[in-house]
Amino acid sequence: MIKQAVFIKSAADRSGWIEDDIPEICFVGRSNVGKSSFINSIANQNKIAKVANTPGKTRLLNFFDINKGYFRIVDAPGYGYAKINIKMKIKFGEMMEDYLMNRDNLKGVCMLVDLRHKPTGDDKAMYDFLKQCEIPVLMIGTKLDKLKRNEISKNEKLIKETLNFYEQDAFLKVSNLNKTNIQDAWVEFVKIIEN
Repeated sequence: MIKQAVFIKSAADRSGWIEDDIPEICFVGRSNVGKSSFINSIANQNKIAKVANTPGKTRLLNFFDINKGYFRIVDAPGYGYAKINIKMKIKFGEMMEDYLMNRDNLKGVCMLVDLRHKPTGDDKAMYDFLKQCEIPVLMIGTKLDKLKRNEISKNEKLIKETLNFYEQDAFLKVSNLNKTNIQDAWVEFVKIIEN
């Protein structure tokens, strides 16, 4: 489990990447999916990742050290936020493509989707891109506590069908609010890092 999580730095491009061989897991998801809340839940800290009132606030890759160099979480900007201008979207796309395709430290991606909704075109494009690059994915379905019991498996099925989900990727349904399955994420992180 995560015993220690410390913010190290932010980077707008590869000039800000950290030069070492510590493994990294990149966290991606659309704006407002609950990514910062999930990072805070797994790190067991309230404010390690800033939860913005306005979606689309993160514009940089944020690097967090986990358990004194065991691995790093790299928190990527949320995608799909409508109010961002085209120039910024292009810059974001270039930054993400460079990191995901060329970062030797990258071991896998933790992709978050909202269990309440069908994945968006942006979600599908991101997942397709990750599969094309043969990057291992841990899919996290957030906001489990907001679903009725009879909706859970139906919604999971819809998400998997929409994304054309690869069964070798892990899929976890979590609630940041009541910490459901939060510890299971750690098991999956270890699998990614040590593969």
